[in-house]
Amino acid sequence: MTTASLSSSTGSTPGASTAPEAAQPLLSIRGLEKRFSLSGDFLEQLKFKGGKLVREQKHVHAINGVDLDIRRGEALCVVGESGCGKSTVARTVMGLITPSAGEIRYDGERIDDRSTKELLPYRRRMQMIFQNPYASLNPRMTIQQTLEEPIRLHHPDWSPAKVQDKVAEVMNAVGIAPDWGARYGHEFSGGQRQRIAIARALAVDPEFIVADEPISALDVSIQAQVLNLLMEAQQERNLTYLFITHDLAVVEHFGTRVAVMYLGRVCEVAPTATLFATPRHPYTQALMSAIPRLEDDRPQHIRLQGEVPTPVNLPSGCVFHGRCPHANARCRDEVPALIATDQGGQVACHGVEEGRI
Repeated sequence: MTTASLSSSTGSTPGASTAPEAAQPLLSIRGLEKRFSLSGDFLEQLKFKGGKLVREQKHVHAINGVDLDIRRGEALCVVGESGCGKSTVARTVMGLITPSAGEIRYDGERIDDRSTKELLPYRRRMQMIFQNPYASLNPRMTIQQTLEEPIRLHHPDWSPAKVQDKVAEVMNAVGIAPDWGARYGHEFSGGQRQRIAIARALAVDPEFIVADEPISALDVSIQAQVLNLLMEAQQERNLTYLFITHDLAVVEHFGTRVAVMYLGRVCEVAPTATLFATPRHPYTQALMSAIPRLEDDRPQHIRLQGEVPTPVNLPSGCVFHGRCPHANARCRDEVPALIATDQGGQVACHGVEEGRI
């Protein structure tokens, strides 16, 4: 997409957090893991090997020990190639997927172990915008019904007139014409449907929104409009975003901070300007070198060797060691932890820790 059409730059990101580093994060993730079974039910797991009946289980290790903090008012972008686990993190945070291990805390309270009923108060404070606007709207409901549904769920004591006033308010906020209310989702384009999805998320006045690649299914000409809408909503409503994307041009203009994931692990977390100017992790450096630039002095493109390992059989130690030109014996044996950098970020790399990179 063309970055020139966006209304804001990294240096003036709307809603950027000014809270001190010591302030309690709005969302805190620690040791988060998610495994999906490939073995079927119990009987399908039983196999004959060497004349003995054994139970064999295989799992896809989608996320593996993710640690992240999201501060109030910021837009934390999570980037990485397809299959790295970024969307699984988003859905686990929202309670759509149950984690296999780890914990998630929202405003200091643990939420990953709560029942559906106990989570209801948090559902109003946390909303999600999905990737595909063609699948996220109920085809049997009008737009008016779609926008009224979450309001009625979270405010059962509101009168019909008050609900309709709230719907009119959010429709106006995202640029939806009043006559759209009587129509159905299939009557709209992808960009229009995503505006409706954003209005639905804003209808209950949340403070935290997970946006899972909300513009990837849209035409390039519409992407900037939707991004500007999200940034305006952040500024006007003091929203906090967890923004999942693979588009680094979007990250550079939208994100306050960036978390880079590879094979289910967080490689690096840093302020957006810092990450683009001086990436520390070898994988982040390779990603940044792949961005098309017009400057003559841009770094030479880094070509990684080999293929991304399968998440079924994870490599030992650092998951990136098989493709990293700086890997040594420690990288092959020991999983690196996120360590603080002198530029206000974090990086999980033995080479950086030892001063080799």
